[in-house]
Amino acid sequence: MKKSLEILMNEHRVIEQVLSCLEKILERCAADGVLDGESARQAIDFFRAFADRGHHGKEEIQLFPLLETHGLGSPCGPLAVMRREHELGRLYVQGMEGAVAGAEAADTDAVQWFVQHGQSYLRLLREHIGKEDHCLFPSAERSLTAEEDAQLQAAYAQFETADLGPGAHEKYVAIANQLSDRYGVPRAALSA
Repeated sequence: MKKSLEILMNEHRVIEQVLSCLEKILERCAADGVLDGESARQAIDFFRAFADRGHHGKEEIQLFPLLETHGLGSPCGPLAVMRREHELGRLYVQGMEGAVAGAEAADTDAVQWFVQHGQSYLRLLREHIGKEDHCLFPSAERSLTAEEDAQLQAAYAQFETADLGPGAHEKYVAIANQLSDRYGVPRAALSA
């Protein structure tokens, strides 16, 4: 597997880790009728910064344009689908964020909206990651040259530092691990 794709797959494992935490947050919220606002805010921050700006940013700004040069960029092709799913995910995160304060105050409608947006986000991201890991990335593996792989790795590092700031990756992995410890979710097993 090309190193640039391994980087993204490792990020998928961390995102899945926080999705499992979100699932627990949603279960407790639905059962108790009140939201753990601190955990919800941490998860939303993680999804906004690490998953969307960092991870999806690498895909949309670095990987996808390169794959388009290899013929994977038709208007109804896999890259178009991935981009649309990224946009939909942003809307679900926005919906969760908008319901946090009310759900934290045990407002029944806000609890319902938070849980509904959260469950939609869980389904979307889990399916999305599956499509990338099992369909898109194997196609990318066959298409990318060693030189392109090295260029992507360098571009990812530069992008992450410029967009999120130095040490952001480690900060968000630490948040993922804090949430995992709080909710009894196993930490991601990452490839070396």
